[in-house]
Amino acid sequence: MKLPDNGELLRICIGETDKFKGKPLYEAIVMKARELNLAGATVFRGIMGYGATSRIHSIKLLRLSEDMPVMIEIVDTVDSINKLLPFLDESVKEGLITMEKVRIIKYRHGKDT
Repeated sequence: MKLPDNGELLRICIGETDKFKGKPLYEAIVMKARELNLAGATVFRGIMGYGATSRIHSIKLLRLSEDMPVMIEIVDTVDSINKLLPFLDESVKEGLITMEKVRIIKYRHGKDT
């Protein structure tokens, strides 16, 4: 897949225990992005954070350790990212979603070289 030089970065910040139709929300988002043929998605698990409630989630606090912050990043064209937004509106009940312009330097599969 060839991407243009300019694209969009979609960043979704949610909780690790957030669910959508019985499965982890981060997994549902990645699978939906794949279904829509977006360029790729990566899920990062945070070691500490807080959100709108200001409640600290940390691996040091055992009772909250199973609900760590999770961030999903997707880079693609604006049109492709926009295809995912209705799903996010439906599925993300708590969290933060941002978009920003990015300059794509390289996006290649190992077999493309």
